[in-house]
Amino acid sequence: MAKIPVGILGATGMVGQNYIALLNSHPWFKVRYAAASARSAGKKYAEAVAGRWQLAEGFAPHVGELMVEDANDVARAEAARKKGKCAFVFSALEMGKDETRALEEAYAAAGIPVISNASAHRWTPDVPVLIPEVNPHHADIIPAQREARGWERGFIAVKPNCSIQSYMIPLHALVQAGYLVKRLIVTTMQAVSGAGYPGVPSLDMIDNVVPYIGGEEEKSEKEPLKVFGTVMNGKIENAIMPKISACCNRVPVIDGHMACINLQFGSKKPSISEIKEIWAAFRGLPQEKNFPTAPQQPIIYREEDNRPQPRKDRELDKAMAVVIGRLRPCNLFDARFTALSHNTVRGAAGGGVLNAELLKYRGYLG
Repeated sequence: MAKIPVGILGATGMVGQNYIALLNSHPWFKVRYAAASARSAGKKYAEAVAGRWQLAEGFAPHVGELMVEDANDVARAEAARKKGKCAFVFSALEMGKDETRALEEAYAAAGIPVISNASAHRWTPDVPVLIPEVNPHHADIIPAQREARGWERGFIAVKPNCSIQSYMIPLHALVQAGYLVKRLIVTTMQAVSGAGYPGVPSLDMIDNVVPYIGGEEEKSEKEPLKVFGTVMNGKIENAIMPKISACCNRVPVIDGHMACINLQFGSKKPSISEIKEIWAAFRGLPQEKNFPTAPQQPIIYREEDNRPQPRKDRELDKAMAVVIGRLRPCNLFDARFTALSHNTVRGAAGGGVLNAELLKYRGYLG
């Protein structure tokens, strides 16, 4: 099978680099187009990231030879699409929300589907916010999105904030098993790589914890409701539960976002052993269809008292699994646990690639 040619917007940044690395040997997709800011445009990719490449894994030789284009020049990407070099783009843009929103819409209007990591369109009512194990059916709002805007080929689909990845799949597994989750208290400990590069200054982070990350608590409290929402009349109606109270902290860890969760069920309550059984048995559409980037076991439970830990557990199952531990009764609610996900893989580029695999499976990427 010929690989689908893809482009990356923001290809020289942290998330863009992760896309490049993850797609090095992808069986379905091949990077044929790279775009970034005007200061990188006109350089070969290898030159543009010289001294700035942050990953242990390098990039494929053909990517290093790609000429970096200006991400604001949509016409160049449209010309590449017509030449068979850019069927769709992953958006890892690092711009203001209004600029990102307008630019992603311009790409979609030019016939180029956009699979985005940015937050600009997460609250657009007809743009799906996808976690493929949780709400793959939300992808089917795309025809309504296209019709409303007059787009023939293009569309926009996004992934949610990296900080909610560690607990959305475990919660969905419980809801799917028939248990209503009414309330959550969420306390996150988020890695510095979530702030991009150069990110948080070292003097702010070494020997320190910063109890504020701009916009994170609002995203953590609201985005799950759209993911759990219902597609109705060409838009996504947000769920009304669970009610979420979040506190988000930046901690001196390179990769791996952790969350401590206290949850309250409805009148029907599972036992601790039942919760573990539900998590162990859970498989979503990506596992059933064996998507290339999907973890074989999306929820991994560790029985040790001191796990999960970012350094020891973030890379499990392609760094795409959610790793959970310390499940126990809660003195205020019903249960509590600690969860971990790799923020730059599952929470960023890996989640975007998995979304692309879902969209290809659903027939939206040709």
